[in-house]
Amino acid sequence: MHGNFSSFPGAVRQRTLLKPIGCTGVGLHSGVRVELELAPAPEDSGIVFYRRDVGVEVPARFVSVSDTRLATQLAASEAPEIRVGTVEHLLAALAALGIDNARISLDGPEVPVLDGSAAPFVFLIDCAGIAEQEAQRRELAILRPVSVMEGDAFAELLPHAEPALAMDVSIDFSAPAIGRQALSLALSGAIFRREIAPARTFTTADAIAGLREAGLARGGSLDNAVVVEKARVLNPTGLRMPDEFVRHKLLDAVGDLSLAGLPIRGRFRAHRPGHTLNHRLLEQLFASPDAYRIGPAIPALPPILAAA
Repeated sequence: MHGNFSSFPGAVRQRTLLKPIGCTGVGLHSGVRVELELAPAPEDSGIVFYRRDVGVEVPARFVSVSDTRLATQLAASEAPEIRVGTVEHLLAALAALGIDNARISLDGPEVPVLDGSAAPFVFLIDCAGIAEQEAQRRELAILRPVSVMEGDAFAELLPHAEPALAMDVSIDFSAPAIGRQALSLALSGAIFRREIAPARTFTTADAIAGLREAGLARGGSLDNAVVVEKARVLNPTGLRMPDEFVRHKLLDAVGDLSLAGLPIRGRFRAHRPGHTLNHRLLEQLFASPDAYRIGPAIPALPPILAAA
C-alpha cells in the first residue's frame, strides 16, 4: 500500500540497505569460493538472490526451496538446476534487522559461510547502513495453531499478541558436549545481535566423513563450524556461549521462517527442529488460508508502555 505515508500515523515503513556492500568466502558444502554483494532494492521487491554468473534470479521464498539437507537451498523456478545454497544465516540477519527488500548478487552456487554464524552478515548490514522507504511494511499474523511432526521432533506456529516473533526452541543430541538445551526469547534486532547472531553451525566428528562422501561439508573447517566428539569441543577456542548449539538452531529457524516473505507475528515452538521441518511448517501454513492474515505491520510499543 503506497500513497501518502503521513496518513498512517505510527505505521511501520519498509527498509532496505543504504548502499551496496560485498564479501568473499567459501561455501560450507560446495567448497567453492564465492563473491557476494548485498545491495538496496525497491519497495515491495522482497529479498532476491541473483546468480550473476548465469544471469538468473531466485526469490527468497519458501516455494523456491529445493533441498533441506543440513542447509536450506533455493532453486530458480524457470531453471531448477540454478541454485543458491546455505541461505539461512544471511536471511536470518536480514530478517532480524528488519530488512524487507534487498538484492543479493553472487557468482557461485552457495552463500559464503564466513565464520559459520550470522555475525559477519550483521556486520556487513551495519556497514552498509539501513534506509527507510516510503511504502508501509506488511506482516503475516498467525490466527490459529499450525504444526508439523516427524517422530519426536515438531515445529508449530501459534497466535501471539505482541508485534514480534516469539521463539521457544529445544534440542536433544546424544553427544554429551551438546545434550539437551532450550531457549525462549522474543525476537528483536538487539537480541539477535547480542544473543543469536554469534552462534555457529555445528556437527559431530563422526559425521564428517559421511557428509563429505555425500558431497557436503567440502568447505567446512574448525574456522567455520563447531565440531564435537562425544563430550569434547574440538575447536581450540571452545564455545562462544555454553548453549551455542540451541542458539544456532534458533538462528537457522529465523532464516528459514523468513522465507514466508513477510515478518511473522506469532509464536514459533519447536523441539529438535531442522531445515526440513521448518520448511514443512511454512508449507502447512500457506496451505491453511484461515491460519493467517496479511496486513499492515503493527509498531512495537515503547518499553514503558509495553510494561504497563
